[in-house]
Amino acid sequence: MSKIDSKKITLGVHHVGLTVKNLDQARHFFINTLQYQQVGEKPEYPAAILSDGRTLITLWQASDPTKAIEFDRKNVIGLHHLALAVDGDATLDSLYQQLTNDSRVKIEFAPVLMGNGPRRHMMCNIPGGGIRVEFIAMSPACV
Repeated sequence: MSKIDSKKITLGVHHVGLTVKNLDQARHFFINTLQYQQVGEKPEYPAAILSDGRTLITLWQASDPTKAIEFDRKNVIGLHHLALAVDGDATLDSLYQQLTNDSRVKIEFAPVLMGNGPRRHMMCNIPGGGIRVEFIAMSPACV
């Protein structure tokens, strides 16, 4: 790219596509737990397109879930985790409490400081997907 054209090439993330073992369980997690809305689908794939009003998430059903291999974050090239911002510490703590009551969610770690803080985060594996999702509390001072 030349210095003459200083305009940015990309404009941010349009969507994230995730392959999951169980589309219904993963969709249920995003819709019922995180309050996403389904905005589209591809029944022939099958896939569901979900949004929180800012980010699109496409969930793709693995063609043969019995042969699908869950991601190993230390040895497989690809998505390490999906990080989603939440509206502050109170929301993060409330979400953590909700997730700990869902036996299908595997909590990797409870809310803790990121490095020396002040921002806090937590990590879990969502139902139906084996996908690691990080939730980060965004306070006005940390944006």
